[in-house]
Amino acid sequence: MTAVPSAMAPTARVDEFEERTYRKVVRRLLPILLLCYVVAYLDRVNVGFAKLQMLDDLGLSDTMYAIGASAFFWGYFIFEVPSNVFLHRYGARFWIARIMFTWGLVSMALAFVAPLAQIAHVETSTMFYILRFLLGLCEAGFFPGVILYLNFWFPAQRQSRVMSGFLIAMPVSLMLGGVVSGWLMEHTAGLLGYQGWQWMLLIEGVPSLLTAFVVYFSLDDGIERARWLTPQEKSLLAANLQRESTHKTARFGSAVRDPRVWLLVAILLTFNTGFYGLAFWLPSIIKATGVQDPLHIGLLTAIPYGVAIIATLANAAHSKKTGERRLHAAIPALIGGVGLIMSAALAHHVVWAITFLTIATAGILALMPIYWTFPGQLLSGAAAAAGIAMINAIGNLSGFTGSMITAVAKNLTGDINNGTYALGACLLVSCVLILLVPRSMLTRATPNEDSAPRRETARAQKHAEHA
Repeated sequence: MTAVPSAMAPTARVDEFEERTYRKVVRRLLPILLLCYVVAYLDRVNVGFAKLQMLDDLGLSDTMYAIGASAFFWGYFIFEVPSNVFLHRYGARFWIARIMFTWGLVSMALAFVAPLAQIAHVETSTMFYILRFLLGLCEAGFFPGVILYLNFWFPAQRQSRVMSGFLIAMPVSLMLGGVVSGWLMEHTAGLLGYQGWQWMLLIEGVPSLLTAFVVYFSLDDGIERARWLTPQEKSLLAANLQRESTHKTARFGSAVRDPRVWLLVAILLTFNTGFYGLAFWLPSIIKATGVQDPLHIGLLTAIPYGVAIIATLANAAHSKKTGERRLHAAIPALIGGVGLIMSAALAHHVVWAITFLTIATAGILALMPIYWTFPGQLLSGAAAAAGIAMINAIGNLSGFTGSMITAVAKNLTGDINNGTYALGACLLVSCVLILLVPRSMLTRATPNEDSAPRRETARAQKHAEHA
């Protein structure tokens, strides 16, 4: 009877050592990446709040706003794959810091779109399009770069919790951004002769510049350069990644020809159309219910994103516990689609509209960290660098469709909520596409697959203890 615990003891020690090592990595990396993404999304979608005042000041129409909002994604699309290749070549520390600094400058420049248009001798709308395009060009590669960076540290079966911790920045930034943006626009209007939306863009661009320095001096490019890891910890992390990489596609050409990669692109296109449509137009959708004060609109936009934080963490935790990922992405997509459709159907009842917008937002955001573990299950090496960027680049053209669908629907019908029906339909299509993902692609590693590296780690740890 006593031999069983003795035989199990090394494995138990290895399990504890492995869990302790990954917790150490999470504590070191996640706060920095979380801060970056909060700042990124604040600068990406605060134009939705600026729109409440900016259009009248600049003489822009809803269609011009939609074109400008979507121009971001064309710049993003063009430079995303090259940006991720540069990150792979020059290192995450330098390249992510470069991304953040340049996008902060362009985001702040949006506050001066009219004077810049006069200097360049172009229409104000043209300068608005140019600056939004440059913002996308500067930010291109940040999100897929971080996804790639996490693949340098974590195997796929550990990524859902880490990804949820990173992607939680999205609802956090949108929740806080709504309140902060509304407050700034209300309380800085007329200060030193500038409008509230101008001050909001200027002030919210500063954190990007500061965070760039935090990234440059705090982030490590990979396992081998992490001086805060012991040799045994580095060996464990590297062994786990090496074992998993043998089952992945490492050549970009093979990834492009893989139909599963294009299925992932289609899924991202559909659910991101719903998300970006919601993110860019939520303040306007709430305003259409009869709420006019910018601060009150900001407070109401915080409700859906606050609930989404809880839903995202809970869904990711349950996915990790069960090892199941496909349904943990498909069901939130279904909930998001139904929620958007119901919010449009009950648009003139403020309480019900906000309730269903909250349900929709929770569903959309809860599926994201699960979805972003899918590419890492297929790709490694150069294929991961370029393939993840390609998936995100093409998928993020949904920023164009998401912003334009609502604008076109409003122009054709006079009702902004008719676009919300279309956004909801996109989420339902996404649900169906997720269910088409092969179950075998997303299975958890079996105990037999885990046993070899565990034995290797046990021997390395035992050797270290004797030494």
